Amino acid sequence: MAKSSQTRSATSGNKAPSPKTKATNKSVRRVPGRPPKNIPIETPDTDSLLGLYEDMLMIRRFEEKAGQLYGMGMIGGFCHLYIGQEAIVVGMQSVSRDGDSVITSYRDHGHMLACGMTANGVMAELTGRKDGYSKGKGGSMHMFSREKHFYGGHGIVAAQVPIGAGLAFSHKYRETGGVSLTYLGDGAINQGQVYETFNMAALWKLPVIFVIENNQYGMGTSVSRAAAGRALADRGKAYGIPGMQVDGMNVLAVREAGAEAMAYCREGKGPYILEMQTYRYRGHSMSDPAKYRTREEVDAMRKQRDPIDALREVLIADGVENEQIKAIDAKIKAEVTQASDFALASPEPDPAELWTDVIREGGVI
Repeated sequence: MAKSSQTRSATSGNKAPSPKTKATNKSVRRVPGRPPKNIPIETPDTDSLLGLYEDMLMIRRFEEKAGQLYGMGMIGGFCHLYIGQEAIVVGMQSVSRDGDSVITSYRDHGHMLACGMTANGVMAELTGRKDGYSKGKGGSMHMFSREKHFYGGHGIVAAQVPIGAGLAFSHKYRETGGVSLTYLGDGAINQGQVYETFNMAALWKLPVIFVIENNQYGMGTSVSRAAAGRALADRGKAYGIPGMQVDGMNVLAVREAGAEAMAYCREGKGPYILEMQTYRYRGHSMSDPAKYRTREEVDAMRKQRDPIDALREVLIADGVENEQIKAIDAKIKAEVTQASDFALASPEPDPAELWTDVIREGGVI
C-alpha cells in the first residue's frame, strides 16, 4: 500500500529523536484475549516525523478546503470531515505494507489521501467532476481505488465491516501476506453485523484489524449514552479477539499499537481490535450544527489535544526550525489550492455516463 509519509520529501538531516517522541505505556490499554506479542517499533527519526506531520497537515488543509467549497455550494450531498482525527489513519498507514487493503465508512477523505490517492482526484470527485475517482458519480461517500487498495467509503453504517472481513479472507486465501484495515466508528460498533463479522473473523483467523475511531459522538449522541460498557476495545472478548485502547490523538501511540496489531495478524493469529480514542472538531456532517456539545468542549480539545500541534512541538524539540515548519504549511496549502482549481476546472460528467458502470443481468454495461 502506498504510504505518502514515505514518499513526501523532508529537508532536514537525520537526528536522534528526543525522548518526547516515544509513545508511553499510558497511551494503550490491552484487553484480555489471546495474549498479543509485544512488538518493538523503532522511534521515527526526524525525517520520518516530518513525513507524518506533512501527511496529517495535508488531510487537515484538504478538509478545510472541502468545507469551504461545500459552503459555496460547489460540493453537493453529504460531506463528513475528518478534522481532528488525522493521527489515526496516518499512523496506521505508516506501519502498513504495500498490498494491505483499506475500507472505511463515509468519513473517508483522509483515508483516501493517506492511501496515496491524489488530492486532485479526490477533490474532483467531491465536486462531482469527470476527473474524480468515480467519474463524478460517487461524491463524498463513494470513492474507490483498486490501484491503491482502497475499497470505499460506505454510506450505510457498519456495512463496510463484513466487507473488510471479506478482504481479509481474500488475503488469507490467496496467501498475499496482506492485512485488511477495517475502519468503523463508535456508532457502528453497536450494529449486529459487526458481531457476526467478529465471530467469523475469529473462527477463520482472518488477518483483519478492526480500527474503531471513537470520536465520542455517533452523529449527535454521546458514546456514554449509546454504548453499554465504555471500553469498546473489549467488544471482541467473547470471541477471543485481543483489543487495545489507544490515544488516537497521538500519531506515535497509533504507530506503536498499529505495529503490534499488524504483526499479530501477519503471524496468522487472527483478528485484532484497536479502539482509537479521538475527537472530531466539526459536526457529524457539514449539515450538523453540533449543538449537542459546547464550544468550550471543542476549544479545549483543540488547544490541549490537537494531534498536529502535538507533533509540531515534538519536531521543534528535535531541533526543526520554525521556518521549515512554516514552509511545509505553505507547500501544503498550495497543493490543496491547486487541487481545488483542478477540480473546478474539470468538466461535469456527460449525461451518457448515467448508463455506464451499472450492474444488470448479463454483466456490466
